[in-house]
Amino acid sequence: MNSKMQAVKLVTVLVAFFAVIIFPINSYATHSWSGYHWARTANPFTLTVVDSNTADWQSYFNTSNADWNSSSVLNLSAVPGDESSNARKRCVMITGKIHSCNASYGSNGWLGLASINITGGVHITQGSSKMNDTYFSTSTYNNPNERLHVMCQEIGHTFGLDHQSTDGSSQNSCMDYFSNTGANATSTASTHPNSHDYAELVDIYTHLDSTTTIGFAAFSSSASEVTDDPNSWGRLTSQSANGRGSTYEREHFDGSKTATHVFWTREVAENCPGCDHRYQ
Repeated sequence: MNSKMQAVKLVTVLVAFFAVIIFPINSYATHSWSGYHWARTANPFTLTVVDSNTADWQSYFNTSNADWNSSSVLNLSAVPGDESSNARKRCVMITGKIHSCNASYGSNGWLGLASINITGGVHITQGSSKMNDTYFSTSTYNNPNERLHVMCQEIGHTFGLDHQSTDGSSQNSCMDYFSNTGANATSTASTHPNSHDYAELVDIYTHLDSTTTIGFAAFSSSASEVTDDPNSWGRLTSQSANGRGSTYEREHFDGSKTATHVFWTREVAENCPGCDHRYQ
């Protein structure tokens, strides 16, 4: 009898073990953005972030910059950028660097937008993160926690990170779609990276490359700019079930492509979760 009970227990343990291996818990699933990463020959590496944010966004930029600097594989070096209205509105991607901007981008439905240019299939050559003041100047979104959440997330995308969760729940990571608005406006949940974000960066950047795309003008694509025209994003490649997040890709004549993550407002997403929100 004892041997039979031990056998049953062993089978139960093995079933549970393989269930975890085959069906991992969602919060520990990978959230690399399609394997995209900056090519580099050593770790840790340093990325320059050009700061074209106005004074009302500066504390959120500084906090996000410091948070991501806690990664063991990358360092961020912030340098002042052009804060003129025109420069912030364009937020042109700069080869080998990340450009962070806020501006009134219009009532187009999105809160935040992150774009990266890709060469060789997976290597990031430049990136930009944009925060839309058209919405962040409204009572719904103009609170410190929502600003910090979106700033942190858009910068995180430019390293090659995707979302930990897209169902609106909080993983206490800025790489989720929790909304720090309404009843949650005072919540500080999901306003910083968490341990899994840092672990994912280690996974993404464990291997080394034979070359680098950091600071190299040779990889620039003149057609890579993402503008106010949503058609510049290219084709819709994926969208979260609740409609809060969409990914677009546009291929260029030189073989490179631009990938863009769009963080939509709650109102646009709830109106038609399955729609391409560019055309609502």
